[in-house]
Amino acid sequence: MKHNKVYKALALFSGGLDSLLAVKLIEQQDIKVIPVCFSSPFFSFKKAIRTGKQNGMFIHVVQLGQDYLDMILQPHYGYGKNINPCIDCHAFMYKKLGDMMGKFKADFLISGEVLGQRPMSQQLNGMNAVAKRSGYKDLIVRPLSQKVLPDTKPIREGWINKELLLDLQGRGRTRQIELAEKIGITSYPTPAGGCLLTDPGYSKRLRDLIEHDMFDLRFITFLNVGRHFRLDKSTKLILGRNQINNDYITKLNDKQKEKNIIMTAKDVPGPIGAVQSRVGTIADELLQLAAEILVRYLSKVQDKALVNIQFPDGMVQEITVRKRTDGFERELLIN
Repeated sequence: MKHNKVYKALALFSGGLDSLLAVKLIEQQDIKVIPVCFSSPFFSFKKAIRTGKQNGMFIHVVQLGQDYLDMILQPHYGYGKNINPCIDCHAFMYKKLGDMMGKFKADFLISGEVLGQRPMSQQLNGMNAVAKRSGYKDLIVRPLSQKVLPDTKPIREGWINKELLLDLQGRGRTRQIELAEKIGITSYPTPAGGCLLTDPGYSKRLRDLIEHDMFDLRFITFLNVGRHFRLDKSTKLILGRNQINNDYITKLNDKQKEKNIIMTAKDVPGPIGAVQSRVGTIADELLQLAAEILVRYLSKVQDKALVNIQFPDGMVQEITVRKRTDGFERELLIN
């Protein structure tokens, strides 16, 4: 196929093999492709950057904001098994990508979606819903499955040769791997769940935030670390499970504009505790309860321990806490 204009596409790029193949298939038709990776508290851009570097590609990273969080709270098509609004999420990203076409002087959009690969957004009805809700339905091409999908404008008008695209369906990866070998792709990640919203434990903690009016970035950013305890309707405790968790909690708290109350046991190795609240003042009895939970996880303490409580204003308080063994903390554990 020959055309005078050099067409340009924006690609939804996750960094997985499918999105990488989609880019390469379109590039083979002398079309310039600009990969774009969206990032949020629920999925990272790191895999996309790593895959891009391994394959000589520059990846544009776009951080999703409050409008994305608003969509998660009220998805038009609802949730999947967990708090994963997959159809609305894909439509949201296509809408964002489409809105960027003017900036990059692009003509259409592509992704690595495969028909039937996922239960919601990649079934035919889901794909149609995604495309329609995005507002860019007629400009979306899915190179790995486009032969078995309705033609859109780039195909009808000859910007792309449909015969050079694929007809993949289902969850298998054999043909993708064979294609990767054929075109010389040797560096790509193994398949793995990249979105925390599909994780049952994470979704349980997220649902707790929603139910207690704490669905805010300053709380969401801590959801993927440690043990989480609900102290009352406005207050929770996060405990590190190990030193890596402890370091991560400290790092996150240092970055916070509104810092948390931090608890540690004095002279005894153990978890760091971060007490979070959506109200300004935390009652003494809640701090006492948080300290008792922390001491419950001090394996080297048999009787009692001294707990340091560091407040956001820099004030430090020390309290002596007796170790309880009645299993009280299990009723408060979110996950």
